[in-house]
Amino acid sequence: MRIWMILVFCSLSAIITYAQDEESMKYEDKVYKDFVGAVRFHVNGADLSLPMIDLTDGQLYLTFDDLDADVKYYYYTIVHCNKDWEPSKDLNDMDYIDGFTEEEIDNYEFSTNTLQPYTNYTLAIPNVDMRWKISGNYVLKIYTDDGEQDLVLTRRFIVVDSKVNIKPQVTRAFEAGKMRTHQEIDFAIDHEGFPIANPKQEVSVSIIQNGNWSSMKSNVQPLFVKNELLEYDYQGKIVFPGMKEFRYLDMRTFRYRTDKMREIFQGPDGTDIDLIGEKSRTDLPYLFEIDMNGNFIIEHFHEDDPNTEGDYALVNFYLSKDFPYEGGSLYVFGKLTDWSLQNAYKMEYNPEIRAYETSAYLKHGFYNYMYVYVPDGTTNVVYEEVEGNYFETENDYTIIVYYRPFGGRYDQVIAANTFNSIK
Repeated sequence: MRIWMILVFCSLSAIITYAQDEESMKYEDKVYKDFVGAVRFHVNGADLSLPMIDLTDGQLYLTFDDLDADVKYYYYTIVHCNKDWEPSKDLNDMDYIDGFTEEEIDNYEFSTNTLQPYTNYTLAIPNVDMRWKISGNYVLKIYTDDGEQDLVLTRRFIVVDSKVNIKPQVTRAFEAGKMRTHQEIDFAIDHEGFPIANPKQEVSVSIIQNGNWSSMKSNVQPLFVKNELLEYDYQGKIVFPGMKEFRYLDMRTFRYRTDKMREIFQGPDGTDIDLIGEKSRTDLPYLFEIDMNGNFIIEHFHEDDPNTEGDYALVNFYLSKDFPYEGGSLYVFGKLTDWSLQNAYKMEYNPEIRAYETSAYLKHGFYNYMYVYVPDGTTNVVYEEVEGNYFETENDYTIIVYYRPFGGRYDQVIAANTFNSIK
């Protein structure tokens, strides 16, 4: 009896632990450990790309730093998700993975000649050990040898099996109050030669701006169905804030000040960089500048391999303001924050210098970012409070087409297209 009770208790404990792991796991881009830095995940050879890849061609590339500078046993697996980024419950691992369902990341190098020591890990996928079989949304999970409950980071990616064509365009917003500040996305899906029995039940579309999943418009249905053409010409539904071109920080050298740096303090224990005090751009007219649409790259002016020779600095951001904003908080925001509102990037008002300030630990590179306002009690990102919105702003958009025929067990991705608002 005692043995039976122990077995039951262990089984229940395992179920409870698994449930807790599922709750803590986020099927999104997220870093779970403070000692992890400079995470990049993109198409191999295209550093600024969204991790979106053809079913039978290409490779994705992940790199990250372990700032503990030791050797840990990291493992990875992939999870197939539905169009809402939840695990595909009707599939098991072997339905979508060809090869091993779990593998170790065995490619790592120690940093060289850096004040901040670290270990750089890299992974290219698919590889000889693990490949995907079907299209759809996926999440890459990285975890320690303690198991999947000890997550290190997660990253979304998309596998595309192209069956239809997308014809997109960017227009002014239909609503009078948004015509000068927002961008509306209209598009059509040409599915000639690919029969779709019930488009409004079997096809769903998501649209994201600048690779920012928190901006996603999801579960968009066709407005008109004409022969083999699905039209999405909504007026006022698929609308995004235009924003302004992103602010930038050039950190590709610590030897001299770039144009946004006020001071560089270097000592035996590391580097501190004070940036110049910036100001709100809300009342400034729109000015076109080439940017990376919120992304960042890891680069070093003076070394060949920024992955292992790039160093870190504590970067101090300042936004000048005579009085603090009421009813909300300010954050530094962009790909460097995983497009999320992180406490590490929340700004505090300092009345002595009449400015908001925060610090971030960043690696050699070139960064885009914005200052965003978030009303108290919400997670709503508001651009116009500090940056402003303009229809003319250059932005990237990605349209993803999901297809699940009647009786299908998962959401296929039958088309995906990234396009630019002014090109």
